[in-house]
Amino acid sequence: MKKGLALLAAGSAVAFALPAAAQENPAFTGPRIEALVGYDSSKPGSSEDIDNAEDIDQSLDGIAYGVGIGYDFGFNGVVVGIEGEWLETDADTDYDVFAPVAFGVSNIDSGRDLYAGIRVGTLVTPQTLLYAKGGYTNARYNVAGIDSTTGTRVDTDTNIDLDGWRIGAGVEHAITPNVFGKLEYRYSNYEKGEVQAPSGAESDRFDIDSDRHQVMVGVGYRF
Repeated sequence: MKKGLALLAAGSAVAFALPAAAQENPAFTGPRIEALVGYDSSKPGSSEDIDNAEDIDQSLDGIAYGVGIGYDFGFNGVVVGIEGEWLETDADTDYDVFAPVAFGVSNIDSGRDLYAGIRVGTLVTPQTLLYAKGGYTNARYNVAGIDSTTGTRVDTDTNIDLDGWRIGAGVEHAITPNVFGKLEYRYSNYEKGEVQAPSGAESDRFDIDSDRHQVMVGVGYRF
């Protein structure tokens, strides 16, 4: 009985303490939504790239854009949050021959980019948060071909879905108690993939090594 009362008292203390701690820095706590845009670059990892192939563009470079949502909790100057993102990108290869021999060499367009994870940060000023993040990411790449008659790129309706992990770091600044801006770098590595045919049929999952670098800026609103 005494143990039960002690646990109840401890739980009540935590329940009352968390809102109080969160109110210390309301600019970095609660639900948020943000618009994101930045540089996006994907390329095969060290086990998949083609050595001594300077004349082949093995990277997919372009602009990524999308939205993010999250919820942050404050703990005496430390912020812990959960977050998710949906990005699109216009990155594609310049390689003009359809030769699906290795990821990053085929004619591929970057598709949607999904992410779910956590972040942990510390306040460096009352209005500025420095944080690190990590979690799960899923990327889609669209396989393209070349029309033999016109020489133009065509969509084959074949997708490559990749699963991997992401880490990153950034700085967020509270412009007002509700509006914030952020600058963030993130690195993703994809280790598993599958191909989806136009019919919807999916291949067996296979091993892959693909790297992704992104530098993103964002503007958001905290409710």
